[in-house]
Amino acid sequence: MEINFLSFLMAMKFEAMITLVVFFLLIIKIEGRAGTAFVVQSTNILLLLSFVLGFVGNGSSEIFSGMFRTTPLIAFEKNILLFATLIISLTSYSWAKNHKHVSEFYILMLSSLLGMFFMISSSNLLMFYLGLELSTIPVAALCNFDLEKRISSEAALKMILSSAFSSGILLFGISMIYGTTGSLDFKIISETMVGSTLQLFAFILIFTGFAFKLSVVPFHLWTADVYEGSPVAITAFLSVVSKGSMAFVFITTLYRVFGSMGDMWYKMLALTAVITIITGNLFALRQTNLKRFMAFSSIAQVGYLLIGVSGISALGVTSVVYFIMIYVFSNLAAFGVISVISAFTGKENIQDFKGLYASNPALALVMAIALFSLAGIPPTAGFFGKLFLLTAGAKQSNWTLIIIASLNLIISLYYYLRIVRAMFIEKTDEPIEKINFSINEMIAFVVCVVGILSLGFIKGFFEAIFSLSDKF
Repeated sequence: MEINFLSFLMAMKFEAMITLVVFFLLIIKIEGRAGTAFVVQSTNILLLLSFVLGFVGNGSSEIFSGMFRTTPLIAFEKNILLFATLIISLTSYSWAKNHKHVSEFYILMLSSLLGMFFMISSSNLLMFYLGLELSTIPVAALCNFDLEKRISSEAALKMILSSAFSSGILLFGISMIYGTTGSLDFKIISETMVGSTLQLFAFILIFTGFAFKLSVVPFHLWTADVYEGSPVAITAFLSVVSKGSMAFVFITTLYRVFGSMGDMWYKMLALTAVITIITGNLFALRQTNLKRFMAFSSIAQVGYLLIGVSGISALGVTSVVYFIMIYVFSNLAAFGVISVISAFTGKENIQDFKGLYASNPALALVMAIALFSLAGIPPTAGFFGKLFLLTAGAKQSNWTLIIIASLNLIISLYYYLRIVRAMFIEKTDEPIEKINFSINEMIAFVVCVVGILSLGFIKGFFEAIFSLSDKF
């Protein structure tokens, strides 16, 4: 009996650790004696401990009659998201320490992360949907975390409406899958798929639900407004952790459930990838607000992610996981700089970053390295991430898709380098004053920069992920 309990606990290791942290924060909140700095630092320590323990004792197992499964790859994916949440917590220290509702911020964010963990481990559409709702509802509350700002309330409303709409479409598709196969289990559904018209329509509905969550064009319209209205920490969480988790679940659903319909959904995936990349790039060119800029940047990045998914192979899985790992370092470094400057000055526009290198050289350098990586400029890790995504997509020999995606990399250089130019070359009469950021933020910046500059050169890292994906 003890062995069974131990196996159960190890299978739900990540979920158990996050639940304990949430209960710890609830107790602190009820007691009401701990200061804000103590809450932030305690949460950071607990997240770091959870991240370290996340590498211990990872195996393959199933519980709840196969509804919940874990593998070494799934454990690695969860650890990526846990690491990203830790970095967000570190980079948002200057904002969080002055917020009177910091405990609620962490409780909501970690509750959402818990839902994402259940989604990633789901082997049943019911478990997946419950995890999806648990991950979505707290985020809607987080978007409205700056209660005194009208734009924050607007962001929350748009998040709720778009999430409810996409969840309804997704649930309708799930009900049709159940109606045609008689099961919600991934394995049984995969074995009974015949590619009928009704099943194809059900897949389109499910794909649409995922497209909303991933901000795939034309289901992206909520993204920029929600990103702009939310606090920077929540915007970073939405951009990296939320999208990363949906990408993991999306590729699992496509490969394990709808793998037999690969010929049908490949064309849909290729078309939406091209439209998403082009739209994200073109709209990013016009942005003046940095959070809206990062929103359209993330939309374009999702387009490249879809190209990797379209590889329909272990290489496709590997390239997606590898890219998201790099995306965590790159995007959170950029959001970290935005968060620090926003916390100290309230400035979030590209024009405000003029002459940043003269007054804050460290922040300007971190931002520049992050933007170089997002643009895919060698030798940053972002270059290798996009290279492997395009390589995985090239497995289908759709050279038109690869050429269009490659040409769009050139377009993206312009809008990423526009910010670099503003920071290093352009002058202003009112530069951002010297900012003395905390040790927390300094640690996060160092970790992100080291990751960006070294991840692409670590021998065997990609192969290690491939060895996990090969057992996918």
